[in-house]
Amino acid sequence: MVNVIWVLMTVIGIIFAMVNGTMAEVNEAIFKGAAEAVTLCIGLISILVFWLGMMKIAEDAGLLKKLSLLFKPIVKRLFPEVPNDHPAMGYILSNMMANMFGLGNAATPLGIKAMEELKNLNGGKKEASRSMITFLAVNTSSITLIPTTVIAIRMNYNSASPTDIVGPTLIASICSAVGAILIDRYFYYRRSRKG
Repeated sequence: MVNVIWVLMTVIGIIFAMVNGTMAEVNEAIFKGAAEAVTLCIGLISILVFWLGMMKIAEDAGLLKKLSLLFKPIVKRLFPEVPNDHPAMGYILSNMMANMFGLGNAATPLGIKAMEELKNLNGGKKEASRSMITFLAVNTSSITLIPTTVIAIRMNYNSASPTDIVGPTLIASICSAVGAILIDRYFYYRRSRKG
């Protein structure tokens, strides 16, 4: 559906530009936007490679395992239906660690694997389980300690102080995570009382 919306917006924009005689401006914007996108991607790659390397070093040093053990009791309370030794628990913890370090691109495959494992745990049903809904809420609103992607974008656009975003991002992400968990629990307890 989103693809259809994008195609319609593009077609309508081009037709509007043709009718108003502004196709030259549209062409200029297309090429300028494409050039900026490539520049931005190259800048992001360098930052992401650095932080993914740091994550690999932390993993090899055992730091990620220690952080996972630290957060495991919290995650276990959020996902009581997931057994401790189930692969979903490992993927959930890894996804949360990657999101904490602002590595959304690295967290995405881990999140997909976690959701696949949660679906297997749910018996492959088409309806989302309680754990799947909770994971979606937690993943979407994850706490971010270091917003690496935003810092990289700010550096690409020559921000005077690209890391000024760390404090506000931390506060905003904590508020969103707490809000998401509270809403998730509210609907869970409300549903369990009805059932």
